[in-house]
Amino acid sequence: MRTSGRARAGQYLALLAYLVLLAFPFLWLVSTAFKSPRELGSLHPTWIPRHPTLDNFRQAFDEQPLLHAAFNSLLAAVAAALIAVLLAIGPAYVMARRRTPLARAATGWVVVSQAFPVVLVIIPLFLVLKTLRLINSLPGLVAVYVVWALPFALWMLVGYVRAVPPELEEAAAVDGAGRLRTLVSVTAPLLAPGLVATGLFAFVTAWNEFFFALVLLKTPEKQTLPVVLTHFIGAEGVADLGPLAAAAFLATLPSLVVFAVIQKRITGGMLTGAVKS
Repeated sequence: MRTSGRARAGQYLALLAYLVLLAFPFLWLVSTAFKSPRELGSLHPTWIPRHPTLDNFRQAFDEQPLLHAAFNSLLAAVAAALIAVLLAIGPAYVMARRRTPLARAATGWVVVSQAFPVVLVIIPLFLVLKTLRLINSLPGLVAVYVVWALPFALWMLVGYVRAVPPELEEAAAVDGAGRLRTLVSVTAPLLAPGLVATGLFAFVTAWNEFFFALVLLKTPEKQTLPVVLTHFIGAEGVADLGPLAAAAFLATLPSLVVFAVIQKRITGGMLTGAVKS
């Protein structure tokens, strides 16, 4: 019992340390966003600003087109999330239900493709988009985000499809429903938590993505929010710390809001009572 209690205490301490490690950058970002220039230059920084100010937020909006860049990011992220989820449903269903060597090979390839570094694929993607005349355009960026998010979306949805009882699909087949009707009317509604979680992953990935947007978007009015944040760093590498922290804090809010709003749907089960008795 004493050993068990010590082990549990060690687990709680490890969890607390992990939470502190995760929360520290965000809390420091929030603190920095509300500090005055004098406090930012202090040799003895504090967690809580002594004289909180909104000047950093005003300066950030005055210096850079944050709202327009946020709209570009939102448009690209929402479009990429919706398209990636819609494209992944059918293949994920086939890969989950067809236990063939080809399906297993496809699943393995999806996992292996996640190991490809971004630098390895940027040149081929750039050449393809140049041929299609999609360089410096949001549709081209959305296409790249969809391609990048699709393998992991497939991998996630395969697990959710396998969690759906096959008996439900067999009952639909007995009633005369085909594969497509079964997928649309029976399986897809039960995949709502998985579809939401997958769409959230694709949205957050596209919202926070920087490298593809930096390479593919050249016109300032088409740049996304992560790229615009780099404009707060001068040519000599000196960052305008206050406005940068304020803008970065605002850039993190959509992801936090999305998680807070739909977390119950992600964790909630929707299969309760679905099986006929």
